This record gives sequence, C-alpha cells and structure tokens, in this order.
Amino acid sequence: MMRRWCGDLTLNDVGEDVRLLGWVHRIRDHGGLVFVDLRDRSGLVQLVVDRSSLDASTPEVGELKPEYVVEVMGTVRRRPESGVNPKLKTGWIEVAPRSIRVLSRSRPLPIPVADPEAHPDEALRFRYRYLDLRRPEVLAKLVFRHRAAKVIRDFFDEEGFLEVETPMLTRSTPEGARDFLVPARHSPGCFYALPQSPQLFKQILMVGGIEKYFQLARCLRDEDVRADRQVEHTQIDVEMSFATPADVQDVMERLMCRLFAELLDVHLTLPFPRITYDEAMRRYGTDKPDLRIGLELLDLTPACRDCGVRFLEQAASAPDTGVVGLRLPGGAGISRSEYDRLEGRAKELGARGLSWVAWSSSGIRSSFGRHLREEAARTLLGVAGAQMGDAVLLLAGRWPVVRQVMGQLRLKVAALLDLVEEGWRFVWVTDFPLAEFDEETRRYEAMHHPFTAPHPEDRHLLATDVGRVRAWAYDLVLNGVELGSGSVRNHTRSQQEEVFRALGMSVEEQERRFGFLLEALEYGAPPHAGIAIGFDRLLMLMTGSANMREVMAFPKTGTGACLLTGAPSEVEPEQLEELGIRLAPRAIRDPEAGESHRPAPET
Repeated sequence: MMRRWCGDLTLNDVGEDVRLLGWVHRIRDHGGLVFVDLRDRSGLVQLVVDRSSLDASTPEVGELKPEYVVEVMGTVRRRPESGVNPKLKTGWIEVAPRSIRVLSRSRPLPIPVADPEAHPDEALRFRYRYLDLRRPEVLAKLVFRHRAAKVIRDFFDEEGFLEVETPMLTRSTPEGARDFLVPARHSPGCFYALPQSPQLFKQILMVGGIEKYFQLARCLRDEDVRADRQVEHTQIDVEMSFATPADVQDVMERLMCRLFAELLDVHLTLPFPRITYDEAMRRYGTDKPDLRIGLELLDLTPACRDCGVRFLEQAASAPDTGVVGLRLPGGAGISRSEYDRLEGRAKELGARGLSWVAWSSSGIRSSFGRHLREEAARTLLGVAGAQMGDAVLLLAGRWPVVRQVMGQLRLKVAALLDLVEEGWRFVWVTDFPLAEFDEETRRYEAMHHPFTAPHPEDRHLLATDVGRVRAWAYDLVLNGVELGSGSVRNHTRSQQEEVFRALGMSVEEQERRFGFLLEALEYGAPPHAGIAIGFDRLLMLMTGSANMREVMAFPKTGTGACLLTGAPSEVEPEQLEELGIRLAPRAIRDPEAGESHRPAPET
C-alpha cells in the first residue's frame, strides 16, 4: 500500500485504508482509548487507538513515546461532531489503526518539539538542530523558503534568464569584507578564496553573451554576525546585458510583486518610489529609510540663530554645522527619564547631547530650562509643525553626524510612540556617492564595489574630485532594511581603469588583482547592469522573523560557530603538513584553557 501524508487526509478519504509514516507528536491515554497525534512533514493527524482492535503482533500502545518513528495501518473515519478541531487541517477526520509498528525509538528530548508555546534556549536549538527542525513553526519557514525559491526560478525562466552556477573556489578579490581562504594543496603557499559574491563571474558571463543571468548564489564573508547578517548567505543574483537601471528595477519590482502575491496574498503597487541618497540622508538620516514611519527630519537651523541658547546659536552660525529636529506626535507625554534614555542613546551614536521642547496643556517645558526664551520656543514648535501634545527633539553639530544620529532616534521614538504603520513599503535609493574617504587608509574606497560605473554626468570628475562623483547605483530597501544593491557596471577597460585610478589603485595592483577582468573587457563587452538581493534577509521580513537564522536550515551563531557540528574545529597535524601550513604559536588553542564551540551533550 502506498504511503499517504498525514496532513493531506480529508473527509474525501473517509472509509479508505491508509498507510502512514511519521513521528509520535503527543499521546493522551484515556484507558480504553489512546489518542495519538502522528506528525510528518505535511502536518498532524489524530489516531484513535482501541487496544482491542489492534493486531496481535502490534506492541503494547503504552510503549509508545513522543518522537518514536512509527508505521501505521488503519482506516480513515469522520470525527464525531464533539471531537471536531477546526484549528487543524485534518480536524474533521481521524484514523483508527489496525497496526502500529515502531521503526525507531527516541531518547527523552533535550528541547521540546510538541509545545508551540515553548521557547527553548537558542544555543540548545542550534546544538540539536535536527530536533529543532521537527518543530512545526521552524519547518514552516523552510517550506516557505522552498516555495519562494521556486517562484523565483519560475519567474526568471519565464523572463528569459539562464541560471548559471559560478565557482565556489576562486581568487581573492576582497569586496569590503574579509575572504575565507582555502589552501591549494597542489600550489603550496597559494590559496583559493570562497566567493563573497559572484560579481566578477556574472560580469564575465555578460562578456560571454549570456545576456540574462540569475542564480540563487551562496556567498561567504568573514564578517561579524548580526540579526540580518550571516557569514554564509544566499542572494538572488541578477545580471542583464544592454540594460539600464530602469530595466533592472522593473524586473525586480515585478519579481517582488510575484513573490508577495503568491506567498502572502499581498498585492504591491508599482512602481516603487525613488529617492536619491542625498534626499534620503536629509529627510531620514539614513540611506535605508523606513517609509512606514511618517516622521521626517527637520532643518531648524534658521530658527535657532537667535534663540538664547548659546550652543544652538553657535551650531546655527558656524559652517558645516546646524540644528536638526524631529517632531514627536504625542511626545509631550514622554517622561524626563525617557528623554534621558534617548539622550544616552544619542551620545552612544556620537552626538554631544540631545535637547527637547514639549508643548502640553500646562505650557511649554524643555531641557533648556530658562535659557530658551518662550518666544523662541514657540518659534521652534511652529517651524516644526508641532501642535499641543507634541514634542520636538533637537541635535546640534556637524551635519553628517546629527542627521545620522537623529535618523536612528527616529526609529526608536517611532517604536516608543507606536508610530510604525502596518504594511510593506519598498523604496529605491539612487545616486549614491561612488566613493567615500576612509580615515584609516587615508584614501577613497568604493562605497559599493569598484566595478560600479560613475554616473554619466559626473564621469569628468573622476580624475579631479572623486568625492563628488555619483555612482550609477541603486539600492532596494524594504521597511527600513536594505535588501540589496545594484548598479551599472564599467563595461570598457578604459573606464574601469579610470575608476581604479580614482580609488588610488596602481597599475600593478589593477593587473595583479583584476587583470583577467580588464582583459575580458577588451573583447566586445556589452553594456550591462545587475543587482543582488539578500534572499535570507527578504525571507526574514516576509515571515516576520526577528533574525535571519530563523529562515536558514543550519545557521551560525554570533561568533560564526556551528553548534551542531562543532565547526570551526582543529584539524589533524597530518592535514596541515600535507598543505604546507604551520600554525603560529598564538594560533594554537590550549585544550586545557580553550572552550569548544559545542556544548557538552545533555544527560
């Protein structure tokens, strides 16, 4: 008899004999009858076991324990009206077993599987990830991931794209993060690098005439792990020949529409809004604005030039400084202690302090005490568009600092005052700076990567003032989270060399690191553009997860460790000798003092 899936049984199957395979989820022994929830990947079905009706060869039902793996032969029947469970997909039927055969037994579990209200410790979850994956809420996110990947592949196939796999072992061409290096046994002293992205290969595919490429690409970066970042991740990687930014944006917008419609039954409005980098920093203090929050930063500099508060007047008069404000609807009810916490956060972010003015039915109060004249306070409130019951935050200092700090406070107070709207708000951020000055290296570094083309209107500034050059680039942002970056690429050798020179890269360094790309660009490379969207990050948002780890089958911890396997781990001395590698003394872990990434097994 063919196997049936537990979660697929319906009233149409009543009277059918079925063979089920799965795990014992719960057991409720009522003496004469035993109720067993059987679980497989598709869901749950209730078994109603009458001991007297079981085959003689069937073991005593009382021997069953949670997470035993069993085979069940039985008949589907309708539940009595009193037993219907509308919360369960199979809640209108049950199975009466004739036989139950134990295929595998389980030890007592170190983490709960059957209790949806349980919140096991994350370290235990990752140590016993094979048990964690059995939890229906965890499995559901992997099923969602599978469905999303299928939608993506179907979409790009219909659009005429080819899925091409790019190498996992390549040369080191750092793109902003550290490479993971792999020693090459046949070339002692040389190393492969695991790819931070397929950037150079997908550009070479365009030179090769592929024209439309995509890949669900695995990428590895030796960087610190955060809620929205892992050392290994998957990205929706796209490249198109003869494409403009509008072409790439159109394809990605339609992909997002398809994903949200098919997986969430959400219908997005096209086109997504566009905003320049400069406008985003001025209005929101960040290049990844959350448009669900209606608050915008305000320039209160003119209103502070004669306000009676000395440091505000100084900031309002000096070059390159000013006063940025933020209106807080209903903020007059915020306590002084909460304002103190906001100021503490502002200082952590680099501001010298935080000021505020609040207007309530009892009058105007502020952090300035008597120093701020009432007339000036009313002017500030008026310019900010404040009404009675509102408050205004103020930061004074250098423009880049006060805008970025206020941008972070904007997110914090929006959560505090419940000002974040429901929904999905996409936005394209465009016209980024091509390069930014690095104080440590004392040179300009590419803001995205050095293969991004300069904006056509600014190319003439490459040799003289690279800091003013805009990139022909675009980021896709969703609800304040950067999903991915894209750009038009340099498709001629001369233009790519111009960009390299502007970034302070010598001819020798260009040839050593990127000679193969420069050579390829001499053989009829088409104009091309592309984008890479963080697949895990997108799924994190779509599933309402707090962390990317929740949508990955085998995630790493904050230190980049795999608690399941104990990686990274030491290797045998013979392996190092074969590779010609000798560890420096400081790199050798003392087994007496060091700690393993893997916790001791549960007892």
